[in-house]
Amino acid sequence: MKKSEIQALSVEQLKQNIAVEKDRINKLKFAHAITPIENPMRIRQSRRLIAQMLTELNAR
Repeated sequence: MKKSEIQALSVEQLKQNIAVEKDRINKLKFAHAITPIENPMRIRQSRRLIAQMLTELNAR
């Protein structure tokens, strides 16, 4: 998600997307602990996306 896309979201949409991404990162971490996932960079990307959305949410 680009910065402009994140800024275009409403507060409720941001909260919903944050919850979805947190759920996704938990599943990725669990899957990676059992057997190494194909692309472990997805964990980092998900974490960064959560941080970007939280920053935008706090700015409002």
